Amino acid sequence: MKVVRSSAVAKNSVEMDGAEGVEIRWLISKDDGAENFAMRMFELEPAGHTPLHTHEWEHEVFIVEGKGTFVCDGAEHAFEKEFVIFVPGGREHCFKNTGMGTLRFLCLIPGSAG
Repeated sequence: MKVVRSSAVAKNSVEMDGAEGVEIRWLISKDDGAENFAMRMFELEPAGHTPLHTHEWEHEVFIVEGKGTFVCDGAEHAFEKEFVIFVPGGREHCFKNTGMGTLRFLCLIPGSAG
């Protein structure tokens, strides 16, 4: 069991080619005993973005704060606070912060992907 404020979980810079101004907190993971899913919190600075990438697993995303653009297979989709986004596996995608403040979103993935 784990009961903690998200701000108490260590935040690390995302060091991948194509990532800019992105930090991640692994809120719930295998390290916590979670076998089926992992929950991550991403924080993107203004003009920050995740890398354009593809992988086989799906994402379930909830926008906590800010606004941005979700790029999937070349199409751009605007979003803001409280939007939900489903990213099927095998689709090329990235997230961009288009707002003036921090973009913060939860991203859930299968435990085997983390």
